[in-house]
Amino acid sequence: MPPVRPMLAKAVHAMPEGDLLYEPKWDGFRCVVFRDGDDVELGSRNDRPLTRYFPELPPVLRVALPDKCVVDGEVVVAIGAKLDFEALQQRIHPAASRVDLLAEKTPASFVAFDLLAVEDEDLRDLPFAERRARLEAILRDAEPPVHLTPSTTDRAVAEDWFDRFEGAGFDGVMAKDPGGTYQENR
Repeated sequence: MPPVRPMLAKAVHAMPEGDLLYEPKWDGFRCVVFRDGDDVELGSRNDRPLTRYFPELPPVLRVALPDKCVVDGEVVVAIGAKLDFEALQQRIHPAASRVDLLAEKTPASFVAFDLLAVEDEDLRDLPFAERRARLEAILRDAEPPVHLTPSTTDRAVAEDWFDRFEGAGFDGVMAKDPGGTYQENR
């Protein structure tokens, strides 16, 4: 149950090497999804509710995710082939009518990158590689606007992502320890 504080990224100036899993770092709003049956809550990295700003996401998350789970990811808005952070920021608006209009004109997507719980099982103490494998199995049949972030162990592929997607709405590349546990707010 909420709150869960997301694990944080640490900036470095060179692509880390070693036995790592690499993923794109998305330019969006960090979001932890809590699903319990029909209840779907979207929480920000600062424990603020996001659900009302993205009314198009709970229905598709109910289809894509297990009945009871916690998933860490990013809410993004794509305009054409690029992520548009400005369009995403416009979604945080006090007027429900404006939010609904923007949900129709510039719908958001959810990009999942970690699985923290399924049913009553807390997965945060499991190695990331195991959590990732379970997330891949869960999202095997997911359809847009729900996505599983790409992942690779090939540093050259990660460097290519960094170069190729610069300016397209990616903030960089994440390098994750496959044996690492989920460390909230660290």
